[in-house]
Amino acid sequence: MNTNADYDVAVVGMGPTGCVAAARLGQAGFKVLVIDKATEIYPKPRAIAMDHEIMRTFQELDIADAIVKYTEPFTASEHFGADGQMIRRLDMLPPPYPMGWTPSMVFLQPPVEKILRERVTSFSNVSVKLGCELTTLHQDTEGVELVYNDAVSQVTTARAKYVIGCDGASSMVRRLAGIELEDLDFDEPWLVIDVEANASGMAKLPRSSAQYCEPSRPISYVIGTGNHRRWEIMLLPGEDPEAMLADDQIWQLLARWLSPEDGVLWRKAAYRFHALVAKDWHKGCVFLAGDAAHQQPPFLGQGMCQGIRDAVNLTWKLAHVLAKGDAAANDMRCDELLSSYGLERGAHVRALTTTIKGIGRYICERDITLARARDAKLLADQGGIVTSVPRQDLIPSLTTGLVSKESHTAHGSLFPQPRVRHDGAVMLMDDAYGRGWRLVTLDSALVQALSGMAYRIFDDLAVIQLIELDGICAAWFDKYKCTAALVRPDHYVYAVMHSVDEVMTELITLKGRL
Repeated sequence: MNTNADYDVAVVGMGPTGCVAAARLGQAGFKVLVIDKATEIYPKPRAIAMDHEIMRTFQELDIADAIVKYTEPFTASEHFGADGQMIRRLDMLPPPYPMGWTPSMVFLQPPVEKILRERVTSFSNVSVKLGCELTTLHQDTEGVELVYNDAVSQVTTARAKYVIGCDGASSMVRRLAGIELEDLDFDEPWLVIDVEANASGMAKLPRSSAQYCEPSRPISYVIGTGNHRRWEIMLLPGEDPEAMLADDQIWQLLARWLSPEDGVLWRKAAYRFHALVAKDWHKGCVFLAGDAAHQQPPFLGQGMCQGIRDAVNLTWKLAHVLAKGDAAANDMRCDELLSSYGLERGAHVRALTTTIKGIGRYICERDITLARARDAKLLADQGGIVTSVPRQDLIPSLTTGLVSKESHTAHGSLFPQPRVRHDGAVMLMDDAYGRGWRLVTLDSALVQALSGMAYRIFDDLAVIQLIELDGICAAWFDKYKCTAALVRPDHYVYAVMHSVDEVMTELITLKGRL
């Protein structure tokens, strides 16, 4: 490992994924370079939805309270069939919320992205270069050399031990690294229309988000923050995307809801909703994250969430390897840990994309007979009555990588974050006990029996006996029939145990893997 590199990590791209990666590494004390072609934040909304796992990440970065001001709970999504009847309903988990935050949210991207960028630039060990375009990547045995141009074509060369490409769907990092995308067989043309509705428009609009699964033209309707409303409108065969973006065409498409007097067009864009994933998540010391690594249809609002999950998964592993310094160069465990990034995130992205494709397929059904059969089956599967499905039930667990080799349904799931009583105050668990490796239990006898044994094996482990307020963890332990959980720095469960012997066995095994 090159101890003379200019930077520990170079992050290319300063959207939400890149910001989270850079901020987490900066917060951990590493020297980071961030470059981005743009000089300003895009002023209009693109991503519109996020979830409690992402807010937990913002909490770790000490910006959750600032960001939550630009969020609102995601309304239920009601799906309507070929003849206008409701056929499905997606909603949120009920309180008490398992991760400490509203499970599903809509948000306004520009101010949220501004907060993220300000957090990145708050670290003196993070250097940000805007208006700079990457032109060359060269790997050798000691790291990666980057060459980039600024707005006046001044050429700069920098060296980093690792590079993370967070530079979007047309990623230059991906191209320079020679990584190909695999097509997961979904490609449909859609328009995305954002409207700022006025008082007359707001009075006309539905109170819940909706999927109109109508064979004549499938349409999604999303309630954003404040008076922001979004329509995603499928283009039909033969329709020219550019022609359909004309204002008069857009208002015709929106006529069942609004007229031009009811609001202003804020943003309009034509997209092809793709399902793509990188064949390799890294080559050598170059990694991909976010849209550079995968693209998926937006039907669950998980695009930005997936990118931030990438950043969190990768950065705690990079931090572990970087902390080893020169010793990491010949440690196969470091290679295996970094390789687990692509294994875990690749499987997770593919599983969630399969779910999203399934939703997309039934939304996009254009044959009226098949659409009516779809509607009948969906209703029959619910016993004839539409019942709400929590959106979070559709998000998969980790199924491979750095989880216990023992089989258990809890392994790879997200561990909850309850409100706890700590040092005489009430706070969320992560604020009370940190975000490293944690052994969490409600059982005082187990903690006492472990005594100092756990620390002798794993000296940076937090052993936590929770005193929680809402019974969230008690219900979780009861659901999974266990007494303790060994939780990773990204809040995913490495293993669950019942006894001191099981705890010690898992700790010894884990230490051998790290």
